[in-house]
Amino acid sequence: MILKSHSGSPPRPGEISLAHHGVLFLDELPEFPRAALEALREPLESGTITISRAARRAEFPARFQLIGAMNPCPCGYLGSAQKACRCTPDQVLRYQGKLSGPLIDRIDLHVEVPALLPTDLMQARAGESTALIRTRCTAARALAIARQGKSNQALQGQEIDTFLLLDEAAVKFLNMAATRLGWSARSTHRALKVARTIADLAGTRTTTVAHVAEAMQYRRALRTSA
Repeated sequence: MILKSHSGSPPRPGEISLAHHGVLFLDELPEFPRAALEALREPLESGTITISRAARRAEFPARFQLIGAMNPCPCGYLGSAQKACRCTPDQVLRYQGKLSGPLIDRIDLHVEVPALLPTDLMQARAGESTALIRTRCTAARALAIARQGKSNQALQGQEIDTFLLLDEAAVKFLNMAATRLGWSARSTHRALKVARTIADLAGTRTTTVAHVAEAMQYRRALRTSA
């Protein structure tokens, strides 16, 4: 798929706006042009995208859920127990470096999914049903709406401090961990909102150390060496 930009005269909606209130799935994320990936930064932050031309300026809605998938390296086997990676450290760095730090900062969950052995795949037990997951997620969202009038993802500025209800131990843990990991303010706020969502899924009033620690595990840095 080509990530079609908002272009033309007058400007016309591209893939970002066509995914408004839906899901934008980008497979092989580093293979997209750098300019197309960087264009995701504005809508991921604001929910809109602004296109300026010589004669006019247009704003399009673009509040979507971004899901991206990528290999850990060009050959795809970095960290695999099944096949040796043939990439050099420089090749891995260049490949992963196609995703800028500011773009990665705006992605809430970074999850590494290891390859399964054929035997494990064939013998895997059935997972939880979508209906049960939907029920649990709907209940968690309802808690957030009742508490603050909007979803956790939409919290901004002072609202984060007001509605996260972090207990004292969680505050100390987060401060130490964010400093050690060198997180930006944006990364810290996004992890906090994920932690609040985890707390809502658990049905607890406050956000605890356990919720913050789990949220931090979903912001694992990309590998940088073979």
